[in-house]
Amino acid sequence: MMKKLLIAGGLTLLLCFSSLFFDRTALTAKAESETLSLNCKAAYCMDANSAAPVYALHETQRLPIASMCKIMTLILSFDAVESGKMDYDTFIPVSEHAMSMGGSQVYLEAGGQYTAQQLMESITVCSANDACVALAEYIAGSDDLFVQKMNARAEALGCSDTLFSNCTGLPKDPQYSCARDVALMLRELISNEKYFEFAGIWTDEFRHPEGRTTLITNTNKLIRQYQGCDGGKTGFTNEAGFCLAATAKRGDTRVISVCIGSPDSKSRFAAVSRMFDYTFANYADRELYGTEPLEEKLYVGNARTREISVMPERSVRYFSKIGETDAPFERRAEFLSVKAPLKKGDKVGEMTVYRGGVEYARVPLVCCEDAEKAGYGDSLRRAAENWAI
Repeated sequence: MMKKLLIAGGLTLLLCFSSLFFDRTALTAKAESETLSLNCKAAYCMDANSAAPVYALHETQRLPIASMCKIMTLILSFDAVESGKMDYDTFIPVSEHAMSMGGSQVYLEAGGQYTAQQLMESITVCSANDACVALAEYIAGSDDLFVQKMNARAEALGCSDTLFSNCTGLPKDPQYSCARDVALMLRELISNEKYFEFAGIWTDEFRHPEGRTTLITNTNKLIRQYQGCDGGKTGFTNEAGFCLAATAKRGDTRVISVCIGSPDSKSRFAAVSRMFDYTFANYADRELYGTEPLEEKLYVGNARTREISVMPERSVRYFSKIGETDAPFERRAEFLSVKAPLKKGDKVGEMTVYRGGVEYARVPLVCCEDAEKAGYGDSLRRAAENWAI
């Protein structure tokens, strides 16, 4: 869970944009909202790596989001796996309450047991309400307690216009979110690589304990209809209209698009596709600094080898409009005072990247190799070398 909180806090943020950049990008997003015509109440499109906005239409308006609530249900399910509360093979019991959810479901058997992986897959693929409640009861003890976790997690992600009342998205007041917050939640969800295994399934047979099967089909048609789309979550109620949050990747650029309140299913897929098209045609995510060793070497005290190579722990990337002229980037490496022994991957400093003199990103520096502690023979050899000099 600590890893997840660190991720939410910024370790998966490959870029730390200056406030000046975000102000300018936000203005661009507002301008694009006047040129792109989408048939929905609210929409938002952003770069998945940096969260830089590309398109915004009523992005903070509080609206019902139907089954897109399940994005947070899945986030907490992945959190439970990472914390050790359960694993993918854990058998989850199904209560009468869970079985009785109605709406989109996979027709779980009350008293039956299903693996966490089965339930998480059914939520991702066919938006199963009964699977949501079964997992919620197992993880938190009740679906009401699970909703408290949902709201706390949303707050930690910076979703300031979101309030959950259940884990399914079925109508229940008060319950709302906004296009921007949904994008942030989907961004967190796709930080789990396992998620894409579920999201890429088109059809599957969901097997029940007594042998019967339920055919499940992916509600996100874009995974077959849009090049690069590999995940997302649909939603529909009469109150919310037709909704969709989806992600697509082409080359090094991954985009997240959200629309809320389309009048029909075709319109929501068209709206998200249009935002994808615009972003891939006009923006790119490029690598500024990779994870190769730096030219600078790190001096290690009391080590057999006095200097070792270091590298950034992760790459630094930059999302911008194609052809846009920007202030030059420069970097500065600062090393800690360290002594052997050190292991490959140990953090030994920090690299700060500046754009036009303003701090843009800060990345830990790590050892490229081990540094063993000097022995008695090494000390004698160095003493002899110093004496000869």
